[in-house]
Amino acid sequence: MNGIVQPLPRSQRVLLAAVALGLVLSSAVQAAESAELGATLPPLLDQLERQSPELRAAGHERQAAWERPDVAGSLPDPMLTFEEMGIARDDPSLSPSGVGSTRYAFRQTFPLGGKRGLAREIAEAGAEQAVARERLSRVELRSLVKLAFNEYQYAHAATQVTEELRSLVDELESIAQARYRVGLAPQQDVIKAQTEQSSLQSELLTLERDRRSTAARLNGILARPANAPLATPAGWSALPAAVPTLAELQARILGGNPQVAELNARIQEARRAEELANRNWIPDITVGTAVVQMGNRAEEFELMLEMNVPLWGRRRSAEQREAVSMRYAAEARREAVNSPVASVKHGRRWRQPFGSTR
Repeated sequence: MNGIVQPLPRSQRVLLAAVALGLVLSSAVQAAESAELGATLPPLLDQLERQSPELRAAGHERQAAWERPDVAGSLPDPMLTFEEMGIARDDPSLSPSGVGSTRYAFRQTFPLGGKRGLAREIAEAGAEQAVARERLSRVELRSLVKLAFNEYQYAHAATQVTEELRSLVDELESIAQARYRVGLAPQQDVIKAQTEQSSLQSELLTLERDRRSTAARLNGILARPANAPLATPAGWSALPAAVPTLAELQARILGGNPQVAELNARIQEARRAEELANRNWIPDITVGTAVVQMGNRAEEFELMLEMNVPLWGRRRSAEQREAVSMRYAAEARREAVNSPVASVKHGRRWRQPFGSTR
């Protein structure tokens, strides 16, 4: 009957129950992870690695860059030519047997002077730059997360201390009120306690505003909604047992600086481009063969050797000057990054977010 709903088969009921259970467990796990996010730093860094669109974009750019060396080092596509000659005006035909002659030609260009190898090395240097840029993006984003989390911790710790101070001031205000009623304290003591209460309340409002602002900024770095919940910080992490010396820090910065690695790869790219510009004066050759068909028979065979003539020297001279200028620019940028002035400037830039919340 149409009005009777047939029960689902047992296999379908089991499948639906399994899907529903999986959704419930998945939601519970996500809720637990969201509830714990913000208590300590490592989960925030893991969230950054999983969810950051900037890191995903840098990873895709790196993968794309490593595909370019194969393209740059490949031979150009060969050329296949099909020519028909002696087509009759009164009875035109495109059939090879219906024209005077048909020519089939095949040509392949070969760059000389190691230009293909240099083009491949230039592309590899560009890929190394993409790797360094990905590292630089990761370092910068992780630093931003650490700074924002430290400010988030500070806001919570300062709020706790201020609330404890307000509790003490509330007790002092109650004591001053009681002593003032029995004439054991002047009214000035009560006014001072109430003024301190107002000051602490204003400080708590400021700290709450800073906490929300820092939480929104931290969520933004993690590609989460600005109002996404964050857990209460578990506390300050222990300081390292041994503090590295200034020389060790400088060696660590210069040795593992992705910005320096990118500039080194850029210098390598510019050097190879300069060498390639110098070799562009060497002509390339094109080798070809052809078969001439007349009627239904192959009557002639041809061999061809062509080369380009590097006649326009002004263009190649400009390419050489461009490559030299790009190398000088990359070397100057690397020197600027390694200089003490740049270190001081970058140090001030990284310290700025701490001062912004005070």
